[in-house]
Amino acid sequence: MNVFEQYFMAVVVLLISAGIGYAVRQIFIYLLKRWAEKTETKIDDIIINAIKNPIVLWFLLGGIYGALSIVSLPENIMQYVEKGLLAIIILSVTLALAVLTGNIVKYYGVRLGATLQVTGLGQFLAKAVIISIGIVILLAELGIEITPLIASLGIGALAIALALQDTLSNIFAGFYILADRPIKVGDYITVEGAGEGYVIDIGWRSTKIRTLPNNVIIIPNKKLAESVITNYYLPDKPMSVPITIGVSYNEDPERIEKILQEEASRAAEEIPGILKDWAPIVRFLPGPGEYSLNFTVIFRAREYTDQFLIRHEFYKRIIKRFREERIEIPYPVRTVYLKGEGDEK
Repeated sequence: MNVFEQYFMAVVVLLISAGIGYAVRQIFIYLLKRWAEKTETKIDDIIINAIKNPIVLWFLLGGIYGALSIVSLPENIMQYVEKGLLAIIILSVTLALAVLTGNIVKYYGVRLGATLQVTGLGQFLAKAVIISIGIVILLAELGIEITPLIASLGIGALAIALALQDTLSNIFAGFYILADRPIKVGDYITVEGAGEGYVIDIGWRSTKIRTLPNNVIIIPNKKLAESVITNYYLPDKPMSVPITIGVSYNEDPERIEKILQEEASRAAEEIPGILKDWAPIVRFLPGPGEYSLNFTVIFRAREYTDQFLIRHEFYKRIIKRFREERIEIPYPVRTVYLKGEGDEK
């Protein structure tokens, strides 16, 4: 077989390998999708997304190996080519496993909620572990000594660590947040001096909070770890909503209490966001004020943001009922006594 025939056959082998790889990819994806439709879990979808692209590459690399057996190349060049192909295979498998692991972490994080953080940092760590293992395997297969390399990297890492103190502080603060779990994605929190909103991501450097006006607050993990955080979803989402109502000192407290209890019970059945299995409470608290008798109506809301609609609707109901009952809602009043020169001291 002359040189032209060798290269022609090599090209044919490559084209056939690529075609087989594409066909296998289509058949494999079709079978997996058929299987995925019969199952409730999304693990099969995660597997499909992770390996559907590398399949063609793996078959193509196999075709290159087959073509090399046909083409006559010098031994030293053949060694370099084989090592290069081996490196590509290891890297492609490593990246596919990293994507697969990151998506599995995200999937089970959604299902387990508080048990596993669904964050960019969590997925980043999972991928970093797989990629690190892949790099170690690649270096070992290429015959590169790892020990001297680690020693050299240690000196370089020390210099980098000194230059990136703030960045590393944020990274380790992110680890602390994941381990201690004061917050998780989806929680509604208030960060002292920063603002409040829903946690949408805990990344390797910062944590993102979406506020109610739909803006995003980006807080460095170090600052977040050192701040006072109020988590309105811990120990659970339901919370008490106290609403203060003031009436004139001329009103009968027992009558006011009865009216408030009637309206509160009716509101608990009709206003969205109020827990119906928890009876509202009316208390003469915080007690008499400077110009009014103050009553507090306490509801139990499903979560923090429900309180705004509850207050809005209940205040409207109370004002309407008080007007029907001719109950006075007082304005701020102060009585001032002026002492003249002829007055007794």
